[in-house]
Amino acid sequence: MTYITRAAAAAGALLAAAGLLTAGPAQAAPRDSLSGNWLYLTVARGDAKSADSPGALLLCDPPQGHRHAAEACAELDAVGGAIDRIPAEKVFCTMIYAPVTVQARGQWNGRAVDFQETYTSACVMKARTRHVFAMDD
Repeated sequence: MTYITRAAAAAGALLAAAGLLTAGPAQAAPRDSLSGNWLYLTVARGDAKSADSPGALLLCDPPQGHRHAAEACAELDAVGGAIDRIPAEKVFCTMIYAPVTVQARGQWNGRAVDFQETYTSACVMKARTRHVFAMDD
């Protein structure tokens, strides 16, 4: 076995042990393996969660996980981790129906977070959740 193959196998075993690598749908890491404020975020096109939705682990101590982690953590901190309480941004969104479903699971200030919502478009999602689900610009 080559060094690269062993390193890849070790990394896979570590991710599997941490609960971050699964054969099925993306799952949040086990709550006891992470500390601080964190959310596992997914965004899926359509009105149902897809098994192959891209996801990101948003960590907030320090902010990391996607391009707008610092802003997302600040917005979440302002509302105690309650995504549905983030003040909506005032923007104009077209009336084209192209639903997206978002999901966030994790922990904020010691409390479990389990949020799922379907928005009529990515524009509406971004207006209502600001930077939290802004993983691809």
